[in-house]
Amino acid sequence: MERYSPVLQLIALFLLPYLLSHNLANTTIDLKTDESSLLAFKSHITNDTLRKNWTTKTSICNWIGVTCGSRHRRVVALNISYMFLEGTIPPHVGNLSFLVSLNITGNRFHGDLPEELGHLRRVRVLDFSNNSFAGELPRTWFVNVTDGLEELYLSYNNFHGTIPHEIVHLSNLRVLHMSYNKLSGQIPASTLSQCSQLQELSLSSNSFSGALPREIGNMTQLQEFYVYNNSITGMIFLCVSCI
Repeated sequence: MERYSPVLQLIALFLLPYLLSHNLANTTIDLKTDESSLLAFKSHITNDTLRKNWTTKTSICNWIGVTCGSRHRRVVALNISYMFLEGTIPPHVGNLSFLVSLNITGNRFHGDLPEELGHLRRVRVLDFSNNSFAGELPRTWFVNVTDGLEELYLSYNNFHGTIPHEIVHLSNLRVLHMSYNKLSGQIPASTLSQCSQLQELSLSSNSFSGALPREIGNMTQLQEFYVYNNSITGMIFLCVSCI
């Protein structure tokens, strides 16, 4: 067995407590950042049913709806779905830099979605469905979360405008649900077809118009396509499983 010199052993003996305390200090600082972000979120909720649980008296990893990573103890998931919460989403949520999944479906959140959510570079799943969000879709999202976003749920809100061209940056997107909003214009199939991993595309009950583009039939990974209750004209080309 290889033996280290007494000098190296002595150096290690003195450095080890420093390294442990340094890592602990960094973890504590990072957790404080996550804690501040979640407390800012709570302050924007008007009927705060989280008030008694989301408190600094306990670790944020024990807060309802919060999941921390087993190794770095940072917030990796936030699931506060169907809790009858009302309020807005503050930009501070964009500081949850280790967040992989954010699910707030089935509440009464309203207002615009902050562009700072585009700072969530590790995020894989975003579910904002079944709320009362409005405004146009933030274009900067689709540029900044390029590397990871796989599922995006926006259905049952009041979003208006068109589907941004910037969505082409979501190279790993598999699921895109935008039904039951107020989106309009033509379906940008030439843009959507560049999302080569797209398997589910739901655009029903909006105000899309014009002919259904042929490019839809070239989306080889597409398994489910919903487009009813729009003002679409023409035929569906080569899209056997479309509805």
